[in-house]
Amino acid sequence: MQITHSVNDARIECDVVLIGAGIMSATLGVMLKELQPDLKIEIFERLDKVAAESSDAWNNAGTGHSALCELNYTPQREDGSVDISKAIKIMESFEKSKQFWAYLIGHGYFDAPEVFVNQVPHLSCVWGDENADFLKKRYEALTQNHLFQDMEYSEDVEKLTEWMPLMMENRQKNDRMAATRMEIGTDVDFGALTRSMFQHIKGSHDVDVFLEHEVYEIDPTGDGFWKVFIKNRANGEKREIVSKFIFIGAGGGSLPLLEKADIEEGYGFGGFP
Repeated sequence: MQITHSVNDARIECDVVLIGAGIMSATLGVMLKELQPDLKIEIFERLDKVAAESSDAWNNAGTGHSALCELNYTPQREDGSVDISKAIKIMESFEKSKQFWAYLIGHGYFDAPEVFVNQVPHLSCVWGDENADFLKKRYEALTQNHLFQDMEYSEDVEKLTEWMPLMMENRQKNDRMAATRMEIGTDVDFGALTRSMFQHIKGSHDVDVFLEHEVYEIDPTGDGFWKVFIKNRANGEKREIVSKFIFIGAGGGSLPLLEKADIEEGYGFGGFP
């Protein structure tokens, strides 16, 4: 995608506005600057630091969700077989994320990958005949795909104790249990990842990040642009800018802004606390 300025429209003050300073805005901002370094990007965050809410390690499970252990990604069909299509799609997407992060490491965004990503085996554990039968079917289906070919399955008590000693402690030996294990699972500190990306694009790509600035209104101009209304929460000052594109990555605050955008895709969504 190439973003070009409208040379006849002096209203345009920036090419892209990113709302929210979390992992989504950080990732998109980095991608845009890598692809088109001359873009003028402004980022607005209502809190006083980046990655303070959903992306922070305290508020995020940190699991590299790659379908290695998430049973809900592999639903069982009515005929008893297991549908692995969603798991494959998710695994492929996560592999692309890891490739992207490897690119960033190679280009000096981080000192070392251990800052934000570390290898942690992913396990799924079930008990009871019905659940164990499902897990075995899941294992047999997934291992037919090269992405999951290293997955291990066991019902052996000694092996399960080796994999998860705390869970097996004082457990009745007559309970049928089963587990799968993938050595290549990861734990991701999305907060550290986000902060590192923001630090890099601010310093090396001249991206403006405004903390304690809340976007409270966005309006289409009617000719393809967007008017963005911003309030400085520190001093109460307000301003407005015109941008060609807007990305809303504001966590729980995204839905109200999406509704204010008055686009067809914004209707039909709901939220819950």
